Amino acid sequence: MELFEKIRKAHEREGLSIRELAKRYGTHRRTVRQALASALPPERKAPPPRSSPALEPWKATIDRWIEEDKQAPRKQRHTARRIYQRLREEYDADVGESTVRRYVAQRKQSVGVPLREVTVPQHHPLGAAAEVDFGDVSFYLRGVLVVGKMFVMRLSASGKGFHRVYLHECQEAFLDGHVRAAEAFGGLPELIRYDNLTSAVTKVLKGRNRTESERFVALRSHYGFDSFFCIPGVEGAHEKGGVEGEVGRFRRRRLVPMPRVESLAELNELCEAGDEADDHRHIFGRSVSVGEHFAVERPELRTLPAEPFDVRLRSENRVDPKARVCVRQCRYSVPVRLAGRKVTVLLGAETVELFDGAKLVASHERAVGRGRDVLELDHYLEVFQIKPGAMPGSTALAQARTSGRFTVHHDAFFAEARRRLGDAAGTKAMIEVLLVHRNLPHHAVTAGIEAALRVGSVDAAVVAVEARRHLGEAADPVVAIEGALRRYDRPAPSLRGYDQLLKGNER
Repeated sequence: MELFEKIRKAHEREGLSIRELAKRYGTHRRTVRQALASALPPERKAPPPRSSPALEPWKATIDRWIEEDKQAPRKQRHTARRIYQRLREEYDADVGESTVRRYVAQRKQSVGVPLREVTVPQHHPLGAAAEVDFGDVSFYLRGVLVVGKMFVMRLSASGKGFHRVYLHECQEAFLDGHVRAAEAFGGLPELIRYDNLTSAVTKVLKGRNRTESERFVALRSHYGFDSFFCIPGVEGAHEKGGVEGEVGRFRRRRLVPMPRVESLAELNELCEAGDEADDHRHIFGRSVSVGEHFAVERPELRTLPAEPFDVRLRSENRVDPKARVCVRQCRYSVPVRLAGRKVTVLLGAETVELFDGAKLVASHERAVGRGRDVLELDHYLEVFQIKPGAMPGSTALAQARTSGRFTVHHDAFFAEARRRLGDAAGTKAMIEVLLVHRNLPHHAVTAGIEAALRVGSVDAAVVAVEARRHLGEAADPVVAIEGALRRYDRPAPSLRGYDQLLKGNER
């Protein structure tokens, strides 16, 4: 633009020819003619697409990821940025992010972006507000594809997030998420924003008025924060847009590709590691990281009470003739001696605990769905001693095999005992081995079974001896008895209090 101006002025004021102008300004005569014809330079032609030799070795990998995404949930597919991050982290690929973005854009079908309602940016003081939501997250649990519910709480000021995955979006999970988030943050803000989750709201009234559930009111009272409910539907999504975006961001950044885990606890360990890694990220437009910003916000959060809120739901349920207790349309086993009696049930977000009076008699992982049986093989051993024929086809044994508690070594011992002793006697020998589990750790009994099979024995006593030997205990029965009696050791009684009473009477 400036060159065109100089050429035009020199031609007008000095009357220089095209050849002289080209020589003075070191340019082509064609350019001089363009300057004299128009003050604006002609538009440049777009260059042809550049080749990307650095990306060539990775194009097949990118294509495979995009193809695999066809089987993944829409909200849990690779973005161009996630593909670039995986290439750098997993393959140490020396490629630029813009190069990856161009290639991914060519490979993906473009979609239109709908017009959005205009919203106003908000300022969030430290410790003033947070937002809560649930989002779907898919993962493989012991090889089975599962769709879980991820609880997310995001502090509005610092952007610090807490994420935890549950198998269901029940009220206990909703409350448990608050308790765990409070512990992770070391406090809670003055206000928390929600949409109209049924875990918190039982009825939506006119305007922003809500009928709230009693347990949510109890949680809010316990921690002393205020609640704010957004407009129902998509119209109110922008009122907690921070957590809406956080659900998708964390899912894409930390849970792509879909995790393969053996337990929900393992998945939540990945979420905790993701939260720690996110402390180093920078939100666009901020000079400090999320972790540095949170360090400033943390002292401004409300102080937590001395005791956490108990999210468990308490009830009294009767045990059926099959030694099961029905809780939320799923059945959980208890020891058979409790059949027909009432037990106390504490229903949590992830566990179901059953008490006989003050004694914990069973603890199970909470089931998902309806009509599920969650049975513990140990609870039925006394019945199997009387009815050994009921054990091989029992649901409790099948579930023990699936969970890994009844290992291949147990199966080998069971098969060998039935072959050598007959079905009834062999089953009873297996039951005697299972009873050893009540006194010794699982790994020790498994080692004892292996040792017994190596010497060709199907005697439960041999399994018990070998299990104790595996633990490093002495084989001497006297020493073993002394070790078993140590748990009954108590300090000698003191008569000091009575001596003080005697001195008082002497006065």
